[in-house]
Amino acid sequence: MNRTEKEQVIGELHEKMAKAKAAIVAEPKGLDVATVTELRKKLRDSKVEYRVVKNTLAARAAKGTTLEPVAEKFVGPTAIVMSYDDVVVPAKLLVDFMKDRENFAIRAAVIEGRVIDAKGVQALAKMPGIQELRGQIAAMIAQPATKLVRMIGTPGQQLARVLGARKEQLEKQG
Repeated sequence: MNRTEKEQVIGELHEKMAKAKAAIVAEPKGLDVATVTELRKKLRDSKVEYRVVKNTLAARAAKGTTLEPVAEKFVGPTAIVMSYDDVVVPAKLLVDFMKDRENFAIRAAVIEGRVIDAKGVQALAKMPGIQELRGQIAAMIAQPATKLVRMIGTPGQQLARVLGARKEQLEKQG
């Protein structure tokens, strides 16, 4: 890779690091191509980017971004997983991926500008994602409206039952 190509990679990586809401630095040791391809597909389907990077290029690209504090973690085989929307999804996917594999480890992460360690990423993975939170909020908003409609409709239903019972009673009497 010549100097121009390196500068281009650094520039592109710097832009992505600057935009990322969540970035997880991982160590993908000894993974075969099929396993990495499977991981990349899962991440891509969730709009999360997975990049294996050269440490020196990643360290240069991290300067001036929120990833700068974790630049010292760029040692040995390094993968950076970046999300530009949801901060929980990449943590969930990587923690789930790690369950079956001992040779994949999370070193550190930067979530919305805050540095967290591997245990913090595992704790983050237990939280609901943004879509789940939106669903919960929508349900909470809809619940009072549903109760209100029920309360407004209840007296009418009760009156209809009373009138129906009275009608039956009068029909029996003749």
